[in-house]
Amino acid sequence: MIKRAKVTIVGAGHVGGTTAQRLVEKEIADVVLVDIETDMPAGKALDLSEAAPICHYDSHVIGVEDYEETANSDIVVITSGMPRKPGMSRNDLLRANIDIVKKVTESVVQKSPHAILLVVSNPLDAMTYVAYKVSQFPRERVLGMAGVLDSARLSAFIAMELDVSVESVFAQVLGSHGDSMVPLLRYTTVAGIPVTELIAKNRLEAMIQRTREGGGEIVKLLKTGSAYYAPSAAVTTMVESILKDKKRILPCTVLCQGEYKINNLFTGVPVVLGGRGVEKIIKLSLNEAEEASLKESVSAIRAIHQAVDQILSSPVQI
Repeated sequence: MIKRAKVTIVGAGHVGGTTAQRLVEKEIADVVLVDIETDMPAGKALDLSEAAPICHYDSHVIGVEDYEETANSDIVVITSGMPRKPGMSRNDLLRANIDIVKKVTESVVQKSPHAILLVVSNPLDAMTYVAYKVSQFPRERVLGMAGVLDSARLSAFIAMELDVSVESVFAQVLGSHGDSMVPLLRYTTVAGIPVTELIAKNRLEAMIQRTREGGGEIVKLLKTGSAYYAPSAAVTTMVESILKDKKRILPCTVLCQGEYKINNLFTGVPVVLGGRGVEKIIKLSLNEAEEASLKESVSAIRAIHQAVDQILSSPVQI
């Protein structure tokens, strides 16, 4: 019997459930869905299992409410937390989600001390930092999903604007997830052609702003939830690159220790993602304007990291 990799997904809501679906349909791994809501993860797992004969996959999926079945996971995807509501910024989620991610991290680390942690919970930069602080894992094994999603959103808007295949578009972003994302238009291409040669500056600026507000736009449209199709696709791409040791270069939220003149801070940068997790941070040459934008993004992240430190060190439970 072939032993497949094991991926635990904490949080069986829309993002977690859809990620599980993508992973088993591609037969990337066996999946354990964990959620505190009674019977819900078991129901989703059973539904996915009953779809297997139709969709022709043999990956196994189970749903549980505790962490016993998560033992010896290769990757743990953390999606749990309070969802963003209309009018709520990512920073509004900070206090509400720190305690959740802290408890989840403590539980999964106890059962899977050699796992790679992939954080999806918002605010993304802060929650990845929480997982790193609590787990005490090396930086190679703690990362956040942000840049893959942001670059995909920007690529989608560019493809719509030019009426070309999304497969021809490659967008590159740095920095924080969301409002202070730093687009690198010099490294954004369409079939190898710089996007600045194809789209007017004002149109590009509008697409960049729409990308920064991409999550909020979907929250407003859905009214009772947040994005999950694109986030789950981004997570699946990252998991696949790790488990198949593909060594894809993807923008991810990782701990920088001197790279891009950033010290001891989680932010989005391009990395080589392989079997050991974050195997290398790719250093891009930035011009003055790009460096200034990244510095501004990093400043905002540093402030939220400091807030996380204060909350984690507080004896008062949230």
